[in-house]
Parts: sequence; C-alpha cells; structure tokens
Amino acid sequence: MPFFDVNTLPVSRWRNGGGETREIISVAAVGGEGFAWRASIATIAQAGDFSAFPGVDRIITLLEGAGVSLIFPGFSHRLRRGEPLFFAGETPLSATPVVTHGEDTDNRDFNIMTRRDSHYATVMAVRDAMQLGAQEAGVLYVMDGCWRIGEETCQTGQGVWCTSQQPERHLTPLTKDAWLLYTAVFRRESNPLQPSAVGLETAQQAIA
Repeated sequence: MPFFDVNTLPVSRWRNGGGETREIISVAAVGGEGFAWRASIATIAQAGDFSAFPGVDRIITLLEGAGVSLIFPGFSHRLRRGEPLFFAGETPLSATPVVTHGEDTDNRDFNIMTRRDSHYATVMAVRDAMQLGAQEAGVLYVMDGCWRIGEETCQTGQGVWCTSQQPERHLTPLTKDAWLLYTAVFRRESNPLQPSAVGLETAQQAIA
C-alpha cells in the first residue's frame, strides 16, 4: 500500500483563486476516458462555486478548519469535521468558509469521487482499532494522532492508498487522540443495489 504525506502531494491551484487541490490518487476509467475514482485533499480559502462533475458521485469530509457552508439548490449544509457528506457531482453548488472570531480560516477537506456507472465509495471516521477485510481499493488518512496501518505507522496528515485487492489487515490507534478517515471503493457490480448520491441528495432535500 503506497504511503503519502499531504505536505508532499502535488498542488494544483484553482482557477478562481479560491483554493487548491492535492491529488492522492486518480484511477483511470476503463477505456481511458476520465477517472473511475479519484481521491484528493482540497483547501478552501474563500467563497466560490464547485466544479460540476456529471455522472460522478462525491463524498466530502472536513479535515481541518472551522467549517464550510455548502449551498445547494433549495437548502444548505454546514460541513463539520469528520462528518462525510454525499452528493451528486452535477449538482450546482457553492461553498463559503465559516468565519470565527471575525477571522477567515482555511478549511481542508477530503474528497472522494466515483464514476456512478462503475464504482461507489463509503467513508467513515474511526477512533477505535478495527480489522479491515479484503477490499478492492481505498484510502486511509490520519486526521489526528498516530496509527499503525498494517505494517505502516502514520502520523497526522499521512496515510496510505490501494488500487487493487489487499489482504486483511489491522488498524491500530497508537495515541489517545487518534482519529482516522477510512474510505473504501468498490465496483458497482459487487452491489448493484448500492444507492447513488442522486438518491441520497433527494432524501437530504426532503429532510431539509
């Protein structure tokens, strides 16, 4: 499982100047047109619109910062640290960083994007030791503290990713404040009934 550190990932500045993206891994779709799934970490420095990704499901999770207010058609949602949010990539969406004590703060978030016709992802923040079963692909990112991931020891801002079948392995917190973001990516044919973000977003609108 390849290791990464957020501070050494390649940086791409946004065209609108509102932030930057650090790509962890991008897996090409069958046929080579676009990606099948992609994981990245973005820094949101100021208000602006999200780029549209038709046919893509997205999950965004706040890693650092006071929070971000996401404005969807008809409702809004405040991102809070360690709480994943699912939505469809084609949905018109803008983001506004939350201001605390009269000061702007940069917010860093984890993004996983999956091509809707071929893959889906699950994301959760964990604090306790767990054993991971065999899976096809995914990303593990340390939000706080120190973790042992299989044979790898990772600190805050570090993690590992995989794009192929991996054996079962243990996740073990090594410090009291340990907090880890676990992302698993699956081929959709392995669970054709898995709901897409389009359905999840409709439910969110109904609740809002």
